[in-house]
Amino acid sequence: MEEKRTSVFENGLIWFGAAVSIAEIVTGTYFEPLGFGKGLLAILIGHVIGCAMLFFAGLIGGKARKSAMEATKMSFGSKGALLFSVLNIVQLVGWTAIMIFDGAVAVNEIINLGSWGWSIVIGGLIILWILIGIKNLGKVNTVAMAALFILTIVLCFVIFGKGSMQMLSGEDMSFGAAVELSVAMPLSWLPLISDYTREAKKPVKSTAVSAIIYGIVSCWMYVIGMGAAIFTGESDVAKIMVKAGLGVVGLLIIVFSTVTTTFLDAYSAGVSSESLSKKLSGKWAAIFVTVIGTLGAIFLPLYDITDFLYFIGSVFAPMIAIQIADFFILKNNHENHAFHFVNLIVWAVGFVIYRLLMQVDLAVGNTLPDMVITAILCIAAGKLFGKSYAEKRS
Repeated sequence: MEEKRTSVFENGLIWFGAAVSIAEIVTGTYFEPLGFGKGLLAILIGHVIGCAMLFFAGLIGGKARKSAMEATKMSFGSKGALLFSVLNIVQLVGWTAIMIFDGAVAVNEIINLGSWGWSIVIGGLIILWILIGIKNLGKVNTVAMAALFILTIVLCFVIFGKGSMQMLSGEDMSFGAAVELSVAMPLSWLPLISDYTREAKKPVKSTAVSAIIYGIVSCWMYVIGMGAAIFTGESDVAKIMVKAGLGVVGLLIIVFSTVTTTFLDAYSAGVSSESLSKKLSGKWAAIFVTVIGTLGAIFLPLYDITDFLYFIGSVFAPMIAIQIADFFILKNNHENHAFHFVNLIVWAVGFVIYRLLMQVDLAVGNTLPDMVITAILCIAAGKLFGKSYAEKRS
């Protein structure tokens, strides 16, 4: 029987849902010290960088018809890629907990059920989304995304229509640090996007639409958060909704945006688990991750995620730089080897370089320089040691 493929429209809806997120709105509030003009510029530059990388990452999986973690085997070997599968599952469990936590704390400002109670409700809805399945979510996602689209427009009018410019907090943030925070969100999706583009009927178009829609909507979420902090003097979006009389509407925005975004994290954790062992069921692994994430949201204090974002960047920026260089330039395929030690060493160097660049204030952030340096090292190493791994993609 012919495998069911997702359409360009369905992929676009998936990534619209990924971008509409309380976590992205909260991250946007951090840009308040820059002011609206500089903050907007930092958001745009960061998203251009991040979404360009997102496109190339999705294109690899779409062309190879492999999940994100299966695709890493082509650069790091069948066993070497397991390192990234484990790291990916760790970050996805972390994201699941963070997203449920943010959503529960925010919605509890509107209707006081206790953040633990809302964590259970949101976790239960995510499990329902998983049980429906990615290929059967078309109509459900269409309705959910249409509602979220309308509700976020209402939120924009509340913030920018009724607010007035407030005094800035005076807290210091460099332009480069702001760009890096803007890159961070699309970068966090790099090890996931292929899990969806591999199923696309038209991989190139679907990947392009996914990256563009995610980029536009993610910028929009950042601007909502920044605008909330600058124009209302309030960084808690739930409180803004309550003050504006958007009680039930605000609740719907928070709950559905949290569910549609966190579903992708849990689903991809399930897909990554399948790369560890064929005996594991992706669906049940995703449900298990959701349960663990819900427990984490209930019992862990997850208010500040900046260190977590930088951890993601330091792990996955050099990883995808190597994959891009290997797939598009060197045209290598190392999945028949257990380990590709050269690329693993280059990745380790890229990881260290990223951590060192965190100490330097660069206008373009540290992700782009790190990826460029890592890609150059990968190409040079590939030319130098290529004969040791003499397998080319057909």
